[in-house]
Amino acid sequence: MFITAKAQEAEATESEENIVMKLMGYKRENGRYGIRNHLLIIPASVCSSETAVNIAKLVDGAIAIPHQHGCCEIGDDFDTTKRTLVGFGKNPNVGAVLVVGLGCEGIQAKDIADEIKTTGKPVEYIVIQEEGGTAKTVSKGVEIAGKMAREISKQNKVEFDISEIILGLECGGSDPTSGLASNPSIGVASDMLVSMGGSSILSETTEVIGAEHLLYPRFEDENEGKKFLEMVKRVENRSIAAGHDLREGQPTPGNKAGGLTTIEEKSLGCMHKAGHSPFKGTLEYAEELPTNKKGLYFMDTPGQDIDSITGMVAGGAQVIVFSTGRGTPTGSPIAPVIKITGNSSTYNNMIDNIDINAGKIITEGVKLQDLGQELFDKIVDVCNGEMPKAEALGHREFGIFRTGFTY
Repeated sequence: MFITAKAQEAEATESEENIVMKLMGYKRENGRYGIRNHLLIIPASVCSSETAVNIAKLVDGAIAIPHQHGCCEIGDDFDTTKRTLVGFGKNPNVGAVLVVGLGCEGIQAKDIADEIKTTGKPVEYIVIQEEGGTAKTVSKGVEIAGKMAREISKQNKVEFDISEIILGLECGGSDPTSGLASNPSIGVASDMLVSMGGSSILSETTEVIGAEHLLYPRFEDENEGKKFLEMVKRVENRSIAAGHDLREGQPTPGNKAGGLTTIEEKSLGCMHKAGHSPFKGTLEYAEELPTNKKGLYFMDTPGQDIDSITGMVAGGAQVIVFSTGRGTPTGSPIAPVIKITGNSSTYNNMIDNIDINAGKIITEGVKLQDLGQELFDKIVDVCNGEMPKAEALGHREFGIFRTGFTY
């Protein structure tokens, strides 16, 4: 069963296996490469989020990620929040980090900072209760962050191989054109990256329900394949335990208005983002992708776009490709998000948000391989510094997945 996946990979990559492509980016102390050089201000909890935002406002180029988590969480939610915040700090698109804590929250600023420091990048933390209030903390934070901003501005780009790239694969606001054009185009681009030694992450567990039997045989390791099936079952069981059928919300009203009628239809289109490469393994939400075992992975994320993208970026993705049939402006604080649609009407209607029109496959007879190449070329350009529309418009949406309650 699992030999089939390897045969598919060999067929897909035979003509590209010797291709070497170089990019320009920032080398980090741990050997990874970033395509951006952000100064990140991380609030340890909701209690310090506004203070972190105020610090970022006063330091040119600084980005804060305010959120509603970090305190009075237990179990999986506690672990997920901490893993996500640490993962954002570790992402190679970040050159330096300042963590801001209140002092009495569940997730401590020092603990977050200590874990991020393992990458070798500059990391500091400050605590509001120890500094003596908001004003003093902002003043101290601006002093620290300002120095960090000056230091990372001195970093020069260096050449690195495209095999260092981790690409996150996302779709949202899907319609039938997503499965016909934009998602298969993403699959072509993903296969190209994987064939060159890079990595891709397929996400959104909700949106493989009904297609899991087609993805399962593509796992090289049978145990990883079983973990994937368990992830899908876990999502279903979590909804049932809450007294609901997740099909109450899937497909979404927008999906239905676009012409999708069941979650199975949606999933059969979503799966095409993964192309034909075999899966190397599975990742929990915001789990770091192993750099010593590159390739295609599946990450257990929700179908909600922002939470899903956040999980992949926390897992190490430097760039995201986002397919949308209905249209969406969503971006990410530290990773550029490239938009592609299979619906030419949506492209024309939301041209200030969408980068590539894969609808040409349907309306103009453009070949899938050619459109996939166009998308791959765009990924390369963005990795080399070009700003996709979401990034240029300042879209920095951030959300952390949770399954329980705040206590």
